[in-house]
Amino acid sequence: MTDPIRWGVLGASSFARNDMAPAIHMARGHVLAALATRSPEKAAPFAERAPGLRVHDDYDALLADPEVDAVYVPLPHTLHVQWGIRALEAGKHVLVEKPIAMAEVDIAPLIAARDRTGLQAAEAYMIVHHPQWAFVRDLLDGGEIGRLGHVGGVFTYDNSGDPGNIRNMAATGGGALPDIGVYTYGSTRWATRSEPDAITHADIDWEDGCDVLARVSARFPGFSAHWVNSMRLLPEQVMLFHGDAGLIRLTAPFNAARFGSARVAWRGRDGIAHERSWHGVDQYVLQVEAFGAAIRGEAPFAWTLEDAAGTQRVIDMAYAAAGGRPPA
Repeated sequence: MTDPIRWGVLGASSFARNDMAPAIHMARGHVLAALATRSPEKAAPFAERAPGLRVHDDYDALLADPEVDAVYVPLPHTLHVQWGIRALEAGKHVLVEKPIAMAEVDIAPLIAARDRTGLQAAEAYMIVHHPQWAFVRDLLDGGEIGRLGHVGGVFTYDNSGDPGNIRNMAATGGGALPDIGVYTYGSTRWATRSEPDAITHADIDWEDGCDVLARVSARFPGFSAHWVNSMRLLPEQVMLFHGDAGLIRLTAPFNAARFGSARVAWRGRDGIAHERSWHGVDQYVLQVEAFGAAIRGEAPFAWTLEDAAGTQRVIDMAYAAAGGRPPA
């Protein structure tokens, strides 16, 4: 029987506590083994889920733990590359929360460390592990909607009442595009297997150095795209792929089972309205299991560091088209 992969988590963030730690615990062949935090009260919920959890009072101590095989990094955005590299250099596989970095150029050292160590390193881009997205990609690959002409994407929420949130702080990599633009931009790239030629329009509202509402249009080979991302609007998420013979709509494309049921509705060449839903699917669990399969050499991971760099490139292009980010 294959030994379980033992995970350590750097930092006791609410997302790690509520989403990724439970996913590691539930994933087949994986164990939540260690946590690094200086706050015993933050460690308690993790320990309740994983009896025997070892709690380290600093990150380096966790990286030195010989009973940790893989490390999950949910730290503020500006710390992802630094601690991802340190985890690799400590001999650990590493899954880094998105976005990996604040600029494409900053991801190169992490890619180099991955290649140098021969270990697995990837961005925790969970949506590509959900079967709804594999299904959409198959529909597009099969020409179900004919020639793709336009992609529309919306992902919004409102955290205006939480000024202390790191997403509202420029110094820690805040902003709508780093937090949720990665989903509208990245899912367009992944589903269509295409890269944008240019950003044709970028209109961004800023607050204290953070982009809080971004309306961005792009030109891809053969089709256009328009994305809206905001931290100041009513929560919504939808993706639409519109072709000359049909269209595909995802109504919970990013937070499936949390925002709403995973559902793909489409009309194709037959002119009939179709719908497919997925219930009881946890994309975070699937992500952990897929990472384990990559570690064991059983299957390649669906989202590489190069994929993450490609999405960051589009975000960089959007900022540049809007005149650049203001000083933090």
